[in-house]
Amino acid sequence: MSAPLALAPPRASAGAPAAPWREFWSGFCANRGAVAGFAVMVTLLLLAVLADFIAPHPPGLTNDAAFLVPPFWQAGGSSTYPLGTDAIGRDILSRLIYGARPAMIVAFAGATLAALAGTLLGLWAGFHGGWVDTFISRIMDVFLAFPVLLFALALAGVIPDSAFGVRGNALRIAVIIFIIGFFNWPYIGRLMRGQTLSLREREFVDAARSLGAKRSYILYREVLPNLVAPILVYSTLLIPTNILFEAALSFLGVSVRPPQPTWGGMLSDATSFYQIDAEFLFPAGLAIFVTVLAFNLLGDGLRDALDPRSR
Repeated sequence: MSAPLALAPPRASAGAPAAPWREFWSGFCANRGAVAGFAVMVTLLLLAVLADFIAPHPPGLTNDAAFLVPPFWQAGGSSTYPLGTDAIGRDILSRLIYGARPAMIVAFAGATLAALAGTLLGLWAGFHGGWVDTFISRIMDVFLAFPVLLFALALAGVIPDSAFGVRGNALRIAVIIFIIGFFNWPYIGRLMRGQTLSLREREFVDAARSLGAKRSYILYREVLPNLVAPILVYSTLLIPTNILFEAALSFLGVSVRPPQPTWGGMLSDATSFYQIDAEFLFPAGLAIFVTVLAFNLLGDGLRDALDPRSR
């Protein structure tokens, strides 16, 4: 008698759906703008972390013999200062690289704080409903009507030299992060509330209730995982807003103080001698423009990849 034939392992059919992460990755890579935005984000993070090793000169180093040196491609330029120097002889490229550090810290930390607070309060409001929803929603309305920039200007002007064991620019950055998170959480909170109101009526939530699951289990193990995609997308779109906010405060002189450079502070310094050469406005302005554009493209790409129905 012949030996029985061994059964071959079943093969996935050609029409079988791809794994969610594969579908996300293929959709994300197909969006060239999102890939470019991701590349810019990684570059900026590397510049912020490795500024001490990448920058050709210390950001506060002045050269009395190199005032207003033009970029290297213009007459009188030098390869020692590829983007030229400012009115007191500081290297613009080095200050541009170091300026990425406070911008990235404020942008990412502020977005994280706002996302955490907004997600938590939005979940509670949408899931519990009743007086909890009414109370949190009214708080959101108050915060959304508050003039954030005026409050930041007033608060930044009275920041002490040290508090809670933190001093100097570290304290000023911490205050700016707190202001961003404190006033931006209602935006993501409203989004989370609306998504939670929809999810709490879904079949999987009813099934969990019928099996005797507690509210905390349903909220954090059933509803919250389904909100990861909108949280990620909105947090990414919140980062460029934070960058512009920090640049505005720096331009007005109430953010990080010298000698730490900031992009907004570089724009403010350039306004005093832009009539000599308007190109001194371009490096910091282009840095802000490219960064904000990159994060917006990245956020749009994440939204399309995580929710193909939105394409």
